[in-house]
Amino acid sequence: MYGFIRKILFGFPPESIHYGVMRGLKIVNALPFGKNVLDAFCQPRGSGLERQLWGLKFKNPVGLAAGFDKDARFIDELAHLGFGFVEIGTVTPLPQPGNDQPRLFRLPEDKALINRMGFNNEGARAAAKRLQKRRSNIIVGGNIGKNKLTANEDAISDYEKCFHALFDVVDYFVVNVSSPNTPNLRALQEKEPLKQLLHHLQTLNNQKSKPKPVLLKIAPDLTNGQLDDIIEIVQETGLAGIVATNTTISREGLQTGNDALEKIGAGGLSGLPVKERATEVIRYIHQHSGGRIPIIAVGGIFTAADAKEKLDAGASLVQVYTGFIYEGPAIVKKICEGLTQQS
Repeated sequence: MYGFIRKILFGFPPESIHYGVMRGLKIVNALPFGKNVLDAFCQPRGSGLERQLWGLKFKNPVGLAAGFDKDARFIDELAHLGFGFVEIGTVTPLPQPGNDQPRLFRLPEDKALINRMGFNNEGARAAAKRLQKRRSNIIVGGNIGKNKLTANEDAISDYEKCFHALFDVVDYFVVNVSSPNTPNLRALQEKEPLKQLLHHLQTLNNQKSKPKPVLLKIAPDLTNGQLDDIIEIVQETGLAGIVATNTTISREGLQTGNDALEKIGAGGLSGLPVKERATEVIRYIHQHSGGRIPIIAVGGIFTAADAKEKLDAGASLVQVYTGFIYEGPAIVKKICEGLTQQS
């Protein structure tokens, strides 16, 4: 059924249909019995899906990755699609429009997306106001970044502003220094600037009466040496975990032709082509940290088998984004029920 609907949806520009579909979901959710219909089709059935991590109880291990609901507009609606948690953002201190459109592209032959959104969002305060009004109790993560015009040497201030703005309305934080779509952002993954940033955020966090879990989102393009540095820094700063991985700048092994790729241009690649590398990164971190660093896995998760692969590699939770676009609103139910059958 969704295969037919997807063909129709894929006939429209990706970014405009995204917001159109989500507005439609909001309307359905507001109708009498609308929530019941969504729950019937999308909520996972079965036991043993709960996960306890960082003092939080996740009703199931499948979350929605950052980038889908940047401004926390659809939290209550997404809760009725079965997600165990939703990560908003990336949010920045000041609103910014992001990069010029078009900036989101489908690669159907590869079950992939390329995006160069550029942290388009309405700012951390706007997201916080929406989260204050949400009705569902779904776990929400806040993915935070810096504004495009903020120099790297001033980046700490941007992350601090986001941290304070969202602290009372999110359950955990993710520090995003790995998007390829903000100039020079990935330079913050280097050892010294990253250590300085994370130490500062953890100092602020530990001043709170109830600190929140703070995680780091990393790129799949890091070398093993860089991953070793990440593991060392995460352990030294007492971070709660790692989100692995963000999009890749690689175009290796794609079925989509070079002419089409050149026409699309720069951006981060997500979906099935990232699956293998994301799993490699997760396995490496898990093994070289002695399993002491909790990991949220993201990258190429479309099925229960994909999710199990990530969990077997050492992840505690998984997130979908591109898989959600290609597989449709029942993806969480299918993954969770598949995991239940395999356990």
